[in-house]
Amino acid sequence: MRRSSSIKKIFMLAVCIVLLVISLLPFAIMLVNSTRSTTQIQQHAVSLIPSSYLMKNLAVLLGKSFNPAVGFFNSAIISIGTTALATYFSTMTAYALVVYEWKARDGFFKFILAIMMIPAQITMIGFYQMVYKVHMTNHLSMLILPAIASPAMVFFMRQYMVGALSLEIVQSARIDGAKELFIFNKIALPIMKPAIATQAIFTFVSSWNNLFTPLVLLTDQKKYTLPIMISLLRGDIYKTEYGAVYLGLALTALPLIVVYFLLSRYIIAGVALGSVKG
Repeated sequence: MRRSSSIKKIFMLAVCIVLLVISLLPFAIMLVNSTRSTTQIQQHAVSLIPSSYLMKNLAVLLGKSFNPAVGFFNSAIISIGTTALATYFSTMTAYALVVYEWKARDGFFKFILAIMMIPAQITMIGFYQMVYKVHMTNHLSMLILPAIASPAMVFFMRQYMVGALSLEIVQSARIDGAKELFIFNKIALPIMKPAIATQAIFTFVSSWNNLFTPLVLLTDQKKYTLPIMISLLRGDIYKTEYGAVYLGLALTALPLIVVYFLLSRYIIAGVALGSVKG
């Protein structure tokens, strides 16, 4: 029994190591290619040996008509604002669906589920027309404010809150004289940390990598996001500098990695808490 158990552990460890290598290999190739020249990449696209063209690729990246630092700053504003609004107001909507009893609650929840079935691309024409009529094109706020209504996140938060939030706690707080907003901010939100962290990661990554919507709404170079600028690197007339493209992709991926490591501890804590309760 001990021998078979040790064999299983070794097998599971080997599988985990293989999955780890497969997961990290694309990032390693991206970082290595950001130090290589276009010729080297075209000859051997996959390599784990760094080269000496990092500063030249950086000079190419900084020598374009746009400023990558501005794109980084714009993407950070949009992603942080979108994540904050989406997670807070989606959790608040889920709180209203779980805690309060009102006649249209089930119908409202079904309406949210129906909205989830509509692809975002279908609504883009109407959204652009609305933004154009109110003269809000080239405003970063129009890429942030729509995050207040996030049906998929409301559904996720509602499903998590049903099992995580005890209504007895809410009732006790009300009896003690606590206001509804205080109960939500001080009781419901801390309980929802694992779910909020999970959705914050997904929302930040989706907003940071979003190319379609900013490309439709933004025409001013000073308002460009980093993904737009990276896409323009492949639009050179004479030659595409693949080293600079990989360097831009590496700069794009860096904030995503940082956000994941900052929020992953809340997810792990939530999983551990759930296993203890189970």
